Formats: sequence, C-alpha cells, structure tokens
Amino acid sequence: MYLRHRPGGFTAHITASEHSLATVRHLTADVLQFHGADLESAGTAQLVLSELVGNAVRACGSHAPLVVEIYTGRDGITVAVHDPAPELLPHRTAAGDLAESGRGLVLLDLLAPGWTVDRSPVGKQIRCRLVADTK
Repeated sequence: MYLRHRPGGFTAHITASEHSLATVRHLTADVLQFHGADLESAGTAQLVLSELVGNAVRACGSHAPLVVEIYTGRDGITVAVHDPAPELLPHRTAAGDLAESGRGLVLLDLLAPGWTVDRSPVGKQIRCRLVADTK
C-alpha cells in the first residue's frame, strides 16, 4: 500500500484484497474521526468504501490496482475509488430483481445520493459524497 496525506484525509494506492480493504477501512474510521467526523458518519463511510471496493473487485478481479480517496470537507465526507476498467460501469437492478449483483448500488443511492462515475485515461472513478457533521 502507498499512502499519502491530503487535507482532511488520505489517498491510498492499494491492491484489491481482503487484507488491504480491512486496513483501509480501519484507517478510514481513524482518520475521519481525527478530522471531526462522528462515529456514525465514519461507519457509513466504511460501508460505502466496502461497497465501492467490492464493485471494483467484481469488475476487475482480485489484486487489481485501486486508488482510494477518503476526506472531509465543508459539505461532508467524500469516498472515491478509482479502478482500471473504464468500460465496466455499475448497473442498477430493480428492487424486486433476483439478480445476484447490483443491489449494493441501491445502498449507495440511499447513503450518497448523487454519486458519480467519471472515466479517466486509466480507468474510472466512482465518487460518493456523504452528508456528515464534521467539526
């Protein structure tokens, strides 16, 4: 893992794995709380992070290179994950659908309405903004 400080949070370059996700989840809680987020908001950020990394692993496979950004700002908390597969975009499924995937995006809609997907020359980034009280 390559970790860099950024105002209000951090950027981590990781290889998708259970170990790196667990490490980044713990770091997320600690750093967000250090920067004034309450425990509930930090937990929501961890949940969103897990969903985004899980989607990236399903799109790119385990051990794919990912960039995770977590930081606080005036408008709340930002959680972003960049993966190397620009052609594999997230697809929502209907609530009653029996599909085995896609329902986590409904969770993102509830926790981070207005989340975005931006393509880049080296992949795509999914960015979520969480409304949170930060000091």
